[in-house]
Amino acid sequence: MERIQAAIAKARASRNASPPVISRRQPAGAAFWEALPRHTPDRALMERMRLCGGESKLKTGDFAAFDVLRTRVLKLMRANGWKRLAITSPTAGCGKSTTALNLGFSMTRREDVSAILIEADLRRPSLASKIGLKQPQDVCAVLRGDADLSANACRLNDRFAVASSDGPRQNPSDLLQSPRCAEALDRIEKTYAPTLMLFDTPPLQVADDTISFLQHVDCVILVAAAEHTTIKEIDASEREIASYTNVLGVVLNKCNYPEEEYGYNDYP
Repeated sequence: MERIQAAIAKARASRNASPPVISRRQPAGAAFWEALPRHTPDRALMERMRLCGGESKLKTGDFAAFDVLRTRVLKLMRANGWKRLAITSPTAGCGKSTTALNLGFSMTRREDVSAILIEADLRRPSLASKIGLKQPQDVCAVLRGDADLSANACRLNDRFAVASSDGPRQNPSDLLQSPRCAEALDRIEKTYAPTLMLFDTPPLQVADDTISFLQHVDCVILVAAAEHTTIKEIDASEREIASYTNVLGVVLNKCNYPEEEYGYNDYP
């Protein structure tokens, strides 16, 4: 009888005890993300650069257009198992760098998406100036494998990091097509485990830098400027890209739509 009573008392004590604490496993790469320094761009600069992130007060249509683009891009990339997306243009002045930043901001407004944007337009880098980064680091050291991403990148929000260049480089195509660059990108993807890796690459018709880099990506968005880019340039660029990787789509930028319409159109 005493043994039975002892067993009952033990069972009651077990039921009344506090439930065990179940620890939630952090997402892959979470600790490395936390180590990246934060940078909060000035709101006035964001609006001047037409960036749809942070506390920017741009029109709702500007945000919505990039959200539409984001949804289509995510759907296509997930359906194909793609993680690396390059953003380029046929010629300079089409707005590819702004598009790359805005796509990154839009992607990471979703809680299940993280993105790293890496500057690969090394002849005319612009990401640092667009986000007001006063002391950008040498992204080439990261792409060569001489430095970790944490020595260069900063987080613009909890899930969006940008690695920028501290100045122009001459003849960067050798680096962009090198095995060291491929190894560095693989290491970044494995360490930080982003949903997407975005790359701001040079215009196709300026040099061979983008063609050299396309071997490292799964797909490409081509940004064209309304009333500036010709159909011939778009067609030639699409065929060039398709020789190396997948064309995800063409974004028509700088459209002069009425106020009630989107100021941006896409058709990937």
